[in-house]
Amino acid sequence: MTPATVEFADITDARYGGKAAGLAELRRLGLAVPTGFVIADVSTEVAGCDVAQWFERMAAVGATPVAVRSSAIGEDGDDQSFAGQYDTVLGVDSVNDFAAAVRTCAASVHSRRSSAYSELPPATMHVVVQQMVDARAAGVVFSADPTTGRRDLMVIDAVDGLGEALVDGSASSDHLVIDSVGEVAIADVASAPVLSPDEVTAIRAGALRAAQHWGMPMDLEWAIDRSGTLWWLQARPITTLPCDLAAMDSPVAGADHVYTRCNIGEMMPGAFCPLTASVSGFAIDYAMQMTQVVARAQPSYEKPWLQVGYFQGHMFLNMTEGTGLSSGLLGNSLEQFSISICGRVIDELKPKPPKPFLSKLINTVRLSTYALSAGPAIRRLGPQIDGFEVPTSEDLRVVLRQLESGVQQYCDVTLTHVRSSSRAAVAANILESVLMRQALKDGRSEDDGRAEATRLMAGAADVESALMLEELDSVVHTIAADDVVAERFLAGEPGAAVDELRASPDAVGVALRRFLTSHGHRGYRELCMRDPSWAEDPDGLGAMMQVMVRSVLDPTARTSASKDVEASRSRVIRSLARLAQGGARGREETKSKMARMAHSLKLGYRHLGEILAAAGRLPDADLVFFFDRAELERVVGSQDITGLITSAVKRREALAFQSALEFDDVSIGRPVPLVARPQHDSSSSEIVGRPASRGSAEGVVRVVKSIVEAGDLQRGEILVTPVTDVGWTPYFTVIAALVTDIGSSVSHGAVVAREYGLPCVVNTLIATQSLVTGDRVRVDGDRGVVTRLHR
Repeated sequence: MTPATVEFADITDARYGGKAAGLAELRRLGLAVPTGFVIADVSTEVAGCDVAQWFERMAAVGATPVAVRSSAIGEDGDDQSFAGQYDTVLGVDSVNDFAAAVRTCAASVHSRRSSAYSELPPATMHVVVQQMVDARAAGVVFSADPTTGRRDLMVIDAVDGLGEALVDGSASSDHLVIDSVGEVAIADVASAPVLSPDEVTAIRAGALRAAQHWGMPMDLEWAIDRSGTLWWLQARPITTLPCDLAAMDSPVAGADHVYTRCNIGEMMPGAFCPLTASVSGFAIDYAMQMTQVVARAQPSYEKPWLQVGYFQGHMFLNMTEGTGLSSGLLGNSLEQFSISICGRVIDELKPKPPKPFLSKLINTVRLSTYALSAGPAIRRLGPQIDGFEVPTSEDLRVVLRQLESGVQQYCDVTLTHVRSSSRAAVAANILESVLMRQALKDGRSEDDGRAEATRLMAGAADVESALMLEELDSVVHTIAADDVVAERFLAGEPGAAVDELRASPDAVGVALRRFLTSHGHRGYRELCMRDPSWAEDPDGLGAMMQVMVRSVLDPTARTSASKDVEASRSRVIRSLARLAQGGARGREETKSKMARMAHSLKLGYRHLGEILAAAGRLPDADLVFFFDRAELERVVGSQDITGLITSAVKRREALAFQSALEFDDVSIGRPVPLVARPQHDSSSSEIVGRPASRGSAEGVVRVVKSIVEAGDLQRGEILVTPVTDVGWTPYFTVIAALVTDIGSSVSHGAVVAREYGLPCVVNTLIATQSLVTGDRVRVDGDRGVVTRLHR
């Protein structure tokens, strides 16, 4: 029986395949689609059919040569594209060639490659017949970027002539990335671009129209003929995208508010799961709002996401809300506030209306007293945290109630940490300000004053993170002292080596267990609910310890620099220095306590995930981290959550895409990820940051973007990284100096670097972009300058 033909106008669903359905919808949208029709169900033998009538139909209207394309059931669908799995025949200009082309498409449904692509039975094949476009240019447009997952970008690939050269890889295409306002953000093109600006605009408009119509990101093929007409040849959903990377974004507090990754990027580096945002992010925002309340910068705690923002998986500080403090306190300016957070003056940051002198005086006394009297609250933290028991019940609602109570306690612990950090910042800022003014008075520069402040802040005794490192270093030296133990430890897989050591009854096993009892709650990204702490991450801990052991065994091992604190010139400055040192010590202590509380909560949420999976409410325990706290109320309930689980799975897929995003250090309104890194003058030999730890060191650069890459560090190298948290601390015994993109003089990296005599420059903004592994540099921790000596 001869297969029937179907007109595009009569196609309203995907019964004739995704390609036919897509073309029919494009026509209904009013976009130009080459004339043609569909031959239905050609999956059976078509050799004996009268195909001449179909070809002659096209010839009669001058629509030859034709393209013959597969349109199988399931092809170009929402779940799979089957791109290139079935055959297409172009330039068909005779009845015999047409018959052969139809048979080729029909047979391709049984091909080896389509069988390998999908385990489903062979699909029913339909064939699209269309007039060939005599293409001057052709290509594809993605209404979202399939590589980065970003839905605010559009990608166009274009070649001269037929698009087949693009599909089969025989020609290099022009590659354009277009931002949300239609500007070309990236243009990788030949000397003679394939497309004119007007043609780019037309392709973008058609792709936006299609994406809005389908309500999802689309992959579309197009061609421009010799007369300049834009034709649309195919439309299908992009099947490889995760959910919208901004699906879980917090509300923007104001369209003109200034957000920054500085400061908070050290505490919470990288992208985080939604549960971390609604636990740790919520607690940080609460604590910062309550500090504003103390200083009367806002009347009361208002709502979440006022001081902190969560955008595309990353945490940001809202500097605009933070200006409430600078406008309401004595001796605190907008410029000082900018510099303390970002290391530079933020011109876009507008001050809030200044308050009367008396109000400023009262607020300053209130906040200073609150910050400087944090001692009793800090001492209560231990018993307060010990009072929270990690849930062990099998009753879902009981566990969730315990966790919610724990989150409220976490908010209180975080408030004490912010209070302690304020005390550290107050003392450090006053010390720096006094010494900068003194330097100017003596005819020196402000940088000289900053460097002197940095020197005076060194030498604080009993800093938590430094003590932690000393204990781990002691374990490492014990391993290195025994050749047999060291060889066995270095030969094994990192996780297995740590597990074996941890179980050992020998002195080294005792020392490691003691270290984990005291500090096992710490780790890389320790405030993340999903990331394991050292006690649960033998692989990560083992990788660090192996680097440290190799470093100790290196015959060129460096001895730690002496902690030479310059004598201060007055009793006032000595007192300020002691306050700054004590502030740093208290800040590190409360950060550790905050991490302990986070560790207990992450164990509790992991338990919740396990019992949800055991009860059949979740497909796996890990998925619990991809809900926010409000959604967990539904998850532990009895209602159907199929749609919610689908969303959570998509969010988990999105996290890898979010982790690759980079942002400007400062954004106005909703932060938008960078499309391409800003170009910096690579010929410049100097990178200027902020001095954070005194001294100078020369060495070879090792650029490390994540702690996973830190395993390649060699003794004496200069570590250049976006940011460090406590998880990086063990590597400080190996490196010769530290350089970070963000940070401050009281940041974790700076505090520990000072204790170990490591020159340290922070807040360079561009070090990881301007330097590459293998560069030789000089790090001047006194002036805050990194000088490239050799590329």
